[in-house]
Amino acid sequence: MAIFPFILLKSERLMHDQEIINHEKIHLRQQLELLVVPFYVLYLLNYLVNRLKYGDHHLAYRNIIFEKEAYNHESDLSYLQKGSWFGWLKRSK
Repeated sequence: MAIFPFILLKSERLMHDQEIINHEKIHLRQQLELLVVPFYVLYLLNYLVNRLKYGDHHLAYRNIIFEKEAYNHESDLSYLQKGSWFGWLKRSK
């Protein structure tokens, strides 16, 4: 979990999982893009709309625009260096 400016992990072994770390770093940048607090507001609103739309927690979570960007690019370890700011907007279309 990413709570600016920290990444919180369930176990020490996850510190060595580059894809999980990259996924959470993408969330940190999303939080920076929206000046932190608005990120959490939009994240929650998007989840709630998705929950109504899909009726399922997992589907609602996976379709949050911020999660889509993070999951789609977590294996691309150079994604953040490529300068793809506001990539979550492109994923919402």
